[in-house]
Amino acid sequence: MRLTTKSRYGTRLIIDLAIYGKNKPVPLREVARRQKISVKYLEQLVRKLKKAGMISSQRGPYGGHALAKPASEITVGDIVRTLEESTAITDCAETDPQLCGICNQAGDCLSRWVWVEASKAMFQCLDNITVANLLQSPPVKPL
Repeated sequence: MRLTTKSRYGTRLIIDLAIYGKNKPVPLREVARRQKISVKYLEQLVRKLKKAGMISSQRGPYGGHALAKPASEITVGDIVRTLEESTAITDCAETDPQLCGICNQAGDCLSRWVWVEASKAMFQCLDNITVANLLQSPPVKPL
């Protein structure tokens, strides 16, 4: 699975709210400026994250967005599941093997279990990383 900008930008949005939204809601234009992400794109992400109960919103002149629950209760796995349309690393790893129809081996594929297990392993890892963990970890240096 190649994570899209939805997951990457959504994670950055959540982290930004965790840092700057402790005492007051954060306007999206501020997040957009800091994260270099368009407000329109952030609005799309906020809708999904709000529906999933990760973000709360407040209208008005002092309005904005904040985390709806503690950073220690939001995992990267939660964010990815909410924002990605698929949670499997291959198309066939998420559907009934007999009905898959993605490749010419649908229902008979001996390697499908590899992709199912790899998807599970990826989410086991992502589910163990909370936003609170990310706030405590040092930045990763580019290669």
